[in-house]
Amino acid sequence: MMIEQKTVTEKGLELLKKLISIESFSSQEDTTADAIEAWLKSLDIPFKRKKNNVYAFNKFFEEGKPTLLLNSHHDTVKPNSAYTKDPFHPHIEDGKLYGLGSNDAGGALVSLLATFVHFYSKKNLNHNIIMVASAEEESSGPNGLNSMLPILPKIDVALVGEPTLMQLAIAEKGLIIFDAVVKGTPSHAAHPNTDNAIYNTIKVLEWFKNYKFEKISEVLGEVKLTVTQINGGSQHNVVPAEVDLVIDVRVNDRYTNQEIADILKKEAPCELKERSLRLNSSSIRKNHDLVKAGMALGLKTYGSPTLSDQAALSCQSVKLGPGDSTRSHSADEFIYVKEVIEGIDLYIKLLEGFLL
Repeated sequence: MMIEQKTVTEKGLELLKKLISIESFSSQEDTTADAIEAWLKSLDIPFKRKKNNVYAFNKFFEEGKPTLLLNSHHDTVKPNSAYTKDPFHPHIEDGKLYGLGSNDAGGALVSLLATFVHFYSKKNLNHNIIMVASAEEESSGPNGLNSMLPILPKIDVALVGEPTLMQLAIAEKGLIIFDAVVKGTPSHAAHPNTDNAIYNTIKVLEWFKNYKFEKISEVLGEVKLTVTQINGGSQHNVVPAEVDLVIDVRVNDRYTNQEIADILKKEAPCELKERSLRLNSSSIRKNHDLVKAGMALGLKTYGSPTLSDQAALSCQSVKLGPGDSTRSHSADEFIYVKEVIEGIDLYIKLLEGFLL
């Protein structure tokens, strides 16, 4: 069955409005998963579901062919207090479709779904295609894309849909969160104390502020290390025994997360414990056929500082999608309707250059 592209694009925009109207915070995406199922069913596309992840295979999926994964997520963060518009009321003003998740990453998701439908019935593709509309991306939860990989065929290359202004993010920084403890000697505030944990924190903060990792990535630049939280003390007349810090480290593609953890634990002037090492950096070769297909269309390449479901993948992957990353998690989130329409068109042209 061949479906007119105009029809699929219109249906994609209707699905985006439907998704915006439904609360779908991470781990609470069951109703948006239902909506995606209903949309695929309306187009006679067979699908499967694992928890809140909905996935489908192209009609002529063949064993032995390499496989392309198309992926984006349908969960959202919670709306912030600065919203002036109803985050669950999808409406268009001056060409902008407003609503929570419109930009991150509803626009990319429906564009990829429409693209998948376009290629679903095509024969003689050089790759199989798997489409996964995933859950729990915003929280990096256990029941998101990472939970799908053990049940899917081997993925050779992935296209992850996130707002990139339809430019090719050919690398993405990884993430490690460290909990740090700066220790001292507890005492009454009235007595002398040359080992005040709060004062000890000053030199530790300076160390983190000034620390530089040696290896700089051509695409992603330096590893970025930022102290983001500090907590210590419980009452005015007691010097605490310790101060707690949280350090956010964005890792380039010159290091593994394990290497970063080993270096910091050895050199940092305080105790450090990582929360997880699984969110590694990701990248794709600049001479990969998928990248070359994008560059042939005039797309620019860059390195992305923000995390996505690429972190769950071990294969080469690229991040690409309609919308602007700077709008993500902002008040009165929106995406231009024309960005979605152009996104579908560009995804299709990109994959025609790669798959045919």
